[in-house]
Amino acid sequence: MRVDIVTKEYPPEIYGGAGVHVAELVKALRRLHLDGAAEVDVRVRAFGAPRDEAGTTAYGVPTELAGANGAIQTIGTDLEIVSDVTGADVVHSHTWYANFAGHLASLLNGIPHIVTAHSLEPLRPWKAEQLGGGYAVSSYIERTAYEGAAAIVAVSDGMRNDILRSYPALDPAKVRVIYNGIDVDAWRPVEDPELLARLGVDPGRPSIVFVGRITRQKGLPYLLRAAELLPPEVQLVLCAGAPDTPQILAEVEGLVQGLQRTRDGVVWIDRLLSRHELCTVLTAATTFVCPSVYEPLGIVNLEAMACGAAVVGTATGGIPEVVVDGVTGRLVPIDQADDGTGTPTDPERFVADLARVLTEVATDPERAAAYGAAGRRRAADDFSWGAIAEQTAALYAEVSRSGR
Repeated sequence: MRVDIVTKEYPPEIYGGAGVHVAELVKALRRLHLDGAAEVDVRVRAFGAPRDEAGTTAYGVPTELAGANGAIQTIGTDLEIVSDVTGADVVHSHTWYANFAGHLASLLNGIPHIVTAHSLEPLRPWKAEQLGGGYAVSSYIERTAYEGAAAIVAVSDGMRNDILRSYPALDPAKVRVIYNGIDVDAWRPVEDPELLARLGVDPGRPSIVFVGRITRQKGLPYLLRAAELLPPEVQLVLCAGAPDTPQILAEVEGLVQGLQRTRDGVVWIDRLLSRHELCTVLTAATTFVCPSVYEPLGIVNLEAMACGAAVVGTATGGIPEVVVDGVTGRLVPIDQADDGTGTPTDPERFVADLARVLTEVATDPERAAAYGAAGRRRAADDFSWGAIAEQTAALYAEVSRSGR
């Protein structure tokens, strides 16, 4: 059975959790195929620069669309992909960027289309800041693809609920939950004091680490406001880049500069870190923090857990399915608006609660270490890519038998 996986992000061009998911899923599926555990011949069709990986083809933006809105450029790349899917038994797309290619290939070739939902456009209205009118286009593409898909994979139960709420016309039986995973051999505790020193991190002080893109959903401005309330000995290490818009970048820059005027130990690393560097920073963390207001699951939480870090996360989306409160870390309560933005109804209360929980964990290193050890065990036991690949291959076989 040939399966064509369509994705915007693929190594080496990865900037978010969806790209990590696709890269690891492809590796695990190909390993199943080589081991004879599943008859799945995986082809990857990725956006961007040419790749030299066997079974992988890359597609750029058509030159005629070089100056077009980003959403229109995406459609152009999707159209470049569609004809090459001919001959596949199943097409599997990831994120709205790739959904249109999957949907059209399904119609053109009469094959089932599976969509994996890593986020939902109706729950990311701030994307209008980034895409302008293109947000209406991306929303249309996502809805059309979901409603025409043979199956939709949600990466958490929370995400499944969001999908059914956002798209009530869907048959609930078509929406399946298959979690994100983590490779605990690749993501593991790493101690490298010299690297920490070069990055400006003091391993002798308690530290709170954030890793993520500068986007509304990640909740970074709330964390920066909460940091004003942290004990002075606590470091804040921000591995944050790839801003969605100049406006949110300016907001974050202003908040970071304000913090740096009133306290030391505020470290901002705005470049993309290697896995070795990230593992080192996460291993040194007293706690990792995920202050997201929207997070379908959060691979970054699994990465932190695999490195032995306690995790403090917002009790929203799929985060409570990863972080076990009082066992692998702590959950911060949040009451959110139901308008799709995820905005806290009481931002000051959320900031205060975030600061309180972070302080409790960061100032109790023994308890934080216990959380971290339990988190690594949970990541290894419950989120292996091998098991996730087996579930995905079984879904391919199911939809292939039943057709579109």
